[in-house]
Amino acid sequence: MNDLLSDEDIAFRDTARRWVEAEVPKDWCRDLERREHEFPELLWQRLCDFGAHGIGIPEELGGQGGSIVTQALFARELARTAAGLSWVWGVTSFSGSKAISYCGSEAQRREFLPRIAAGKLRTAMAFTEPGGGTDLLGGMRTRARKVDGGWVIDGEKIWSTCAHVADYLFLMARTRTEVAKRSDGISIFFVPRRSAGITITELPKLGMRCVASCSVHLDKVFVPDELLLGEEGQGWRPSTRPLNNERLVNAATCLGMLDGVLEDALAHMRTRQAFGRLIGEFQALQHYVADMAMWQAQGELMVLHTALLQAAEKPSAMESNMAKVLCSEYVGKAADLGIQILGGMGYSAETDMQRYWRDSRLLRIGPISNEMARNQIAEGLGLPRSF
Repeated sequence: MNDLLSDEDIAFRDTARRWVEAEVPKDWCRDLERREHEFPELLWQRLCDFGAHGIGIPEELGGQGGSIVTQALFARELARTAAGLSWVWGVTSFSGSKAISYCGSEAQRREFLPRIAAGKLRTAMAFTEPGGGTDLLGGMRTRARKVDGGWVIDGEKIWSTCAHVADYLFLMARTRTEVAKRSDGISIFFVPRRSAGITITELPKLGMRCVASCSVHLDKVFVPDELLLGEEGQGWRPSTRPLNNERLVNAATCLGMLDGVLEDALAHMRTRQAFGRLIGEFQALQHYVADMAMWQAQGELMVLHTALLQAAEKPSAMESNMAKVLCSEYVGKAADLGIQILGGMGYSAETDMQRYWRDSRLLRIGPISNEMARNQIAEGLGLPRSF
């Protein structure tokens, strides 16, 4: 992959890898993950100290600079040890810095991006609705009505990761119902999480246990005019840019977890003995890790190709979907084989293989289900719309 990266990208990746090894080791992440419903504040602070929240934010706005390529490289390195804990960084990265960059005004960018870069502002995405799932437009029941000086929002969101600790919610609502197309009349708001009328409930789940996913209930929540992002009723199209970014970060995260799976599988095969031999000599297990290595190489190329397209501001919706599907399915298969290689220890909470397996499972469902992503890929190839 080095041939496709600039010298600056390679230097950043290597720096990030050393930092992850020193500050976010696997055993430390295992301990954090056991603390269910306890947000890992120490991880957030270490990310702040590294400057991770400023990745992709221009230097003149307090960030580290860099492109989506830099963001993808960091997502991969962090997920290799942190697995699902990496969303402590990832959620604000796309629902904050990218959302404001793509959807906000110049004044909003200057107000919010320096605080995000410094780690002083956390965000969460609040798009999905209980009755809609992937069907954001068809399931949109959250309404915002205009009042003097702002908007009043009523509705409910679900699977809003880290909403309980966010300062702002990147929220989608319908502001007009009489529209020619479903995508018309959609507006994007940056809603203060502590606003009166907001109730947040954590949802217990299989993986990512200390990175809470939440339901968000909004009852007559007032949002001032200055927190409307972009134009009223025209929020759908600009919001798809951070959604493409989210899918790529998702893919890079899955790729990083696959790196961790392969690393742990090889380490075990080089030390574990059975029947008087190292299990690394067993042909069946060699085939397992050979498959993992091939999946890793394919995912790596797809992630970098998509990141380079996005960095060049070229169309990349199809590629973002492809990368997301490919990497999320490959890491699931790899983690399952990894558990098989480790045997009983693969099922034990004392190793990381079960953590990769649990955390990666969600990423075949969100932020878009792989079935819906395949529908969109097929439509992009000229086939009739199937949904």
